[in-house]
Amino acid sequence: MSGRGGGQRERRRIARGLALLGTVLVLVLFGGVGGASAHAALTGTDPQDGSVLKTAPTEVTLSFSESVGLLDDSFRVLDPDNRRVHTGDPGHAGDRSDTARVTLPKGLGTGTFTVAWRVVSADSHPVSGAFTFSIGKPSATAPPVPVDPSGNTVAGTFYDAARYLAYGGLALLIGSATFVLVCGFPGPVRRLLLTGWWILGGSTVALLLLRGPYERGSGPADAFDPSVLNETLTSRPGLALLARLVLLAAAVFCPVHEQARGRLVLALGGLLTVSLAVTWAVAEHASAGIQVPVAMVSSVLHLLSMAVWLGGLAALLTALYRSAEPLPAAVVNRFSRLALASVTVLVVTGVYQSWRGLGSWDALTSTSYGRLLLAKLVAVLVLLAGAGVSRRWTGRLMLAADESRTAAAVSVEERVPQTVGASSAPTDVRVGRADGPSDGGPSDDGASDDGVPDPDRESSDKASDKSSGKSSDKSSDKSSDKGTDKDSGKASGAASDEADRYRRALRRSVLVEVVVGIVVLVITTLLTGTQPGRAATEAAAASATAAAGQTTASTTTIPFDVGTKGGHGKVQIELTPSRVGENSVQAVIYGSDGGFATVPELRLTFTLESQQIGPIDAELTDKGGYWTADGVTLPVAGTWTMKATVRTTDIDQVTVSKTVKIG
Repeated sequence: MSGRGGGQRERRRIARGLALLGTVLVLVLFGGVGGASAHAALTGTDPQDGSVLKTAPTEVTLSFSESVGLLDDSFRVLDPDNRRVHTGDPGHAGDRSDTARVTLPKGLGTGTFTVAWRVVSADSHPVSGAFTFSIGKPSATAPPVPVDPSGNTVAGTFYDAARYLAYGGLALLIGSATFVLVCGFPGPVRRLLLTGWWILGGSTVALLLLRGPYERGSGPADAFDPSVLNETLTSRPGLALLARLVLLAAAVFCPVHEQARGRLVLALGGLLTVSLAVTWAVAEHASAGIQVPVAMVSSVLHLLSMAVWLGGLAALLTALYRSAEPLPAAVVNRFSRLALASVTVLVVTGVYQSWRGLGSWDALTSTSYGRLLLAKLVAVLVLLAGAGVSRRWTGRLMLAADESRTAAAVSVEERVPQTVGASSAPTDVRVGRADGPSDGGPSDDGASDDGVPDPDRESSDKASDKSSGKSSDKSSDKSSDKGTDKDSGKASGAASDEADRYRRALRRSVLVEVVVGIVVLVITTLLTGTQPGRAATEAAAASATAAAGQTTASTTTIPFDVGTKGGHGKVQIELTPSRVGENSVQAVIYGSDGGFATVPELRLTFTLESQQIGPIDAELTDKGGYWTADGVTLPVAGTWTMKATVRTTDIDQVTVSKTVKIG
């Protein structure tokens, strides 16, 4: 009863741990997916952002770091009165797939125009943004620029959640199927296999329906719009999802059990698993960028080895906890070898994909992709450490199983009755001599003096021998058997207890591996939704080149006077690059004599009153003679008001302001 109660308590602890893990995953899935960056980066616009043109342009052209797909509603051009301008159909400029172009009508007039755009990058992820240009002169009141032009976030959140589930379903399906076919232990793993199939199938259907709203940035209700669904089904990501559904339907007819490990079944199963992995590779990072053929092969191998390892861990954990009988040590040993091979493939392909995605060592810490990659590396190292512990327990379990088998074999051998040897023992049969004994007495073999056997004497001798032999043999055998049984039972029981102890330790280490494996899956899915470091670096370099001829900093001087003797001067503020996004601030205070002055406090805020944004505190830091701040984010272009509060003494301070134009 105590063992049963301990097992129930252990299962309750596991259930609580899995529930906590599920809560964390829900928070990660629904709270952290919104920060995923797009993959195709905008490298230039024509007209340039914030430019003032003498004449109206005939078209708007965007350039990207990789090829992009266009939507029916890829461009929205708004006039100075915030009304939509009727444009032509979107297309590519000069048949270049890394560009997007739309024609503009004649008679646009003067003022500031806003261009909001949305395209789909080559790796199937949408990217969007907005910029402004002016004709003649800027408008007195700039039109509102979308602060977050990425569209409806509900459909994107659902789509990202379905992507997480699809990765998990693939790992369960391939990992558990491989565990059954290679390790030869179906048992409770079959239910896990069906669970993986249903999760992958359901998430694929959800991805197919949500693909249109995700690309367009619209609401989830558009998932059932026939025109949107038809456009999805004819796109490359939609065709990949359809192929995945067909492959899942074909997998139903593939037998997966221990008797079906024939060459034909293994070949068919291998073809299905590789094909499933290809449906991911054709719609992710591997399909765009450099060395696409090599990257596709690497991506497929990486995904399959991940599924075999992590899904196999889930299958092993299920077999360890849910099996009606103890899991054979040979099964654990076979999976250990399989996991080692999977890890080897993961390391090789992971190194290549990291090099391809990063492009430089600096991108490892300066880009979101690189930081996520570092987090994944740490998680994988923890997973490898857990795998090493599991392999050690597996080795001890194998030794304990061998000792248990040896003890059982010795016990069986020693308890086999020695009937064959007893029945074949030679009997002492003598033939009487014709001349009889030399002393004339009776012979020793029970014969009479004349050589004829004496039946009475012979019968008496036999009975005596039989009784004596039975008694001695019985007591001897009984004593021997008792001692042998007791020693063999002790040895067999000790070996069995030791195997059970190692099996329990293996359960715990595999459970830790599964938990860390889920974290690795989450980070992997986040990586597929983040702009690679190489693309981010190239986009930043292209943007810097495009802005080389533009003003990269603005200097503003604001006079102040606190009303006391010598309490006047000026604040010189340098804002770099004075554009939308992150800016750095450097402020210097000049006293009444024109020289540098120090003050106990200087505070600076930015406000865009036309769109009710701010005040944004620059959070200046005193550097001993000058004040600085980094990472001051100004999200929208326009004329901002800078307010500087200067405190010269404990009670004397003044707030002065001036406007600055953010491009």
